[in-house]
Amino acid sequence: MQEDLLIPRADYLSAGVHIGMRQRTEDMKEFIFKIRSDGMAVLDIKKLDERIRVAAKFLSTRNSILVVSRRGVGAKAAEKFAELAGGRAITGRFYPGTLTNPAYERFFQPDIVVVMDPLVDAQAVTEAVDERIPVIALCDTFNETKNLDLVLPTNNKGKRSIALIFWLLTRETMKLKGLIKSDEEYTAKIEDFEGIETYEDRAQEEKKNERKEKPKRKQTRR
Repeated sequence: MQEDLLIPRADYLSAGVHIGMRQRTEDMKEFIFKIRSDGMAVLDIKKLDERIRVAAKFLSTRNSILVVSRRGVGAKAAEKFAELAGGRAITGRFYPGTLTNPAYERFFQPDIVVVMDPLVDAQAVTEAVDERIPVIALCDTFNETKNLDLVLPTNNKGKRSIALIFWLLTRETMKLKGLIKSDEEYTAKIEDFEGIETYEDRAQEEKKNERKEKPKRKQTRR
């Protein structure tokens, strides 16, 4: 029986979107399909697929979209989405006041913010929450989902995984916006969304992996 997925399951698997971490938060448990014998979590591809559709519907109704990626590995995906589906991308350092300080020369207030990693892109999430701007985030098994309006449960570290997610998200958003009429009209390639891992990317991951799991108070998940 054929699955009702946006792309074949094999394509999701080859990009590694399902690869989680050994470290897991309570927030992300609902998105975990299984735990491998080596302790590595495997994310649920069907839930990811469903949420890409929801995210595209949400984004297609917004006039002003901001995509944020401090890490270089997600920069190309952010920029390509903004170019094709419409919006703005902020890559590299996210300067404080970007969403909250009208006196700041780079001040900008979008209708919605998409972040590659709510931990690494915490400044953007904090400012969006302060301004009541909805937030969509790519989350791996180590992320917390507090203050996020929609979680895309996926491997948010691998360049191929990020590229595939944004390639799909761009396609689905463009269709809903009427920018293209079908999948066949979508000429962008996954490689067009692939970023480059930087020294800062590796440093951020090392810092993230050094954090010890602590008992978390139960939070409302969306």
